[in-house]
Amino acid sequence: MKILVINGPNLNFLGIREKGIYGDKNYEDLCNLLEERSKELKFELDIVQSNIEGEIINHIQRAYNKKYDGIVINPGAYTHYSIAIYDALKSVNIPSVEVHLSNIHRREEFRHKSVTAAACVGQICGFGFLGYVMAFQALIDYLENSK
Repeated sequence: MKILVINGPNLNFLGIREKGIYGDKNYEDLCNLLEERSKELKFELDIVQSNIEGEIINHIQRAYNKKYDGIVINPGAYTHYSIAIYDALKSVNIPSVEVHLSNIHRREEFRHKSVTAAACVGQICGFGFLGYVMAFQALIDYLENSK
């Protein structure tokens, strides 16, 4: 099983930006945790990050060409307005889970709406780094039960 994690804008600044919301751990800490968990759960993992919408779309399309079984995506602020990322997720027909470190529903009103979640099998938010691990488990269960 192959899963691609796609992280959007500003995730590379974890540990620097808004520590009251995102905590002190940095992006490398997140990637290390995800790589450890992928080994424990026995699946192949690739992690990418981009601050550019078109690059995120390219990663989604490459996931199709490289035959990934699932995508975990944190589109960052693109969550709230990127029809292009929504369309890309819909076009590849790869089960995807949207993840957010913070609870977007407890933040500013403009963050309450996700246009990209509708292209995913589910959304997890508010659990910090653990949300990604939860997304892994959800994807694995989803893939095993949809065979």
